[in-house]
Amino acid sequence: MSLRIDQDHSRFKQIVRGKIKANLRKYVQQGEMIGKKGKDLISIPVPFIDVPHFKYGQREQGGVGQGDGQPGDQLQPGEPQEGDGKGKAGEGEGEHALEVDVSLDELAQILGEELQLPNIQNRGTEKIVTTKIKYTGVHNIGPESLKHFKRTYKQALKRQIAMGTYDPGNPIIVPVREDRRYRTWRLENLPETNAVILYMMDVSGSMGDEQKEIVRIESFWLDTWLRHQYKGLETRYIIHDAVAREVDRETFFHTRESGGTMISSAYKLCRDIIKTDYPPSSWNIYPFHFSDGDNWSADDTRLCVDMLKSDILPSVNQFAYGQVESPYGSGQFIKDLREHVGAQENVALSEIADKDGIYGSIKDFLGKGR
Repeated sequence: MSLRIDQDHSRFKQIVRGKIKANLRKYVQQGEMIGKKGKDLISIPVPFIDVPHFKYGQREQGGVGQGDGQPGDQLQPGEPQEGDGKGKAGEGEGEHALEVDVSLDELAQILGEELQLPNIQNRGTEKIVTTKIKYTGVHNIGPESLKHFKRTYKQALKRQIAMGTYDPGNPIIVPVREDRRYRTWRLENLPETNAVILYMMDVSGSMGDEQKEIVRIESFWLDTWLRHQYKGLETRYIIHDAVAREVDRETFFHTRESGGTMISSAYKLCRDIIKTDYPPSSWNIYPFHFSDGDNWSADDTRLCVDMLKSDILPSVNQFAYGQVESPYGSGQFIKDLREHVGAQENVALSEIADKDGIYGSIKDFLGKGR
């Protein structure tokens, strides 16, 4: 029975995985799914999965096997019945969606398979070392918080049977001090590869709520894939208009300013954070910048290009720039980046017209496997 249940559960997981892959593009575009994210799981609505079953027709219906007919007669389908569209509202159930909890790691694997994303080659040479408790066995002394109830019960049962005090008609097991068993443990140092994402976003007046929602959705999928690749991942957030500042995640996605745009201010802060906190020999570094393509001046754009060439690109795994289309943005900045740094191996550029463009943009950013 246990084997049959395991087989059914495995089959169910395969069906759910197939449904998610078939609808992945739709899920990527949906921001409300992100709101159902837990610490390690996310709820995804999949089309209702019904158990296959036979459906019987009405009784006393004519036809082969149910009335008149001869061997060899062809079976004819019944005449379709069409409604006139004037009926009253029905009382039956409609279509349902089943919400399935999927681990973020499993979701990343599905994303990688569907977009054919290569695994990332780690760049850092040093690693974070984390301490983890590993249970190694059972002992007859220890703290009550580590009491092994099952082993204690079994030891008490064996003792009572051996002493002849166990009564099957009144199976009461009373452990004594000698029966108690406790888990033993030791600390293990586990290496984890370092990685950091530095998100930068233009929050000037030309970047509206729709553009920020696109950035929010795309950053969720970028996070999901990179956390699948790296066990130790940090995230930093920088917003800018004419001035850049570091903020928390909530502020990053919900701040809107009315000033002008100087992209160099964000690149300067990004450069300083990398120099101070993330030595390239130890960290895999991923700056992601999103804007609508407006910048204050051509001089500031030249300053951005100079910083990229001299400071940022030599230090990072990959620099990615996503240009979110806006009715108020000129869209010039991505053209300048293509001209001056677009040929660099660790540069990824992407234009995102709307939510439909997120799917392709993720491929642009992650498809190099850097």
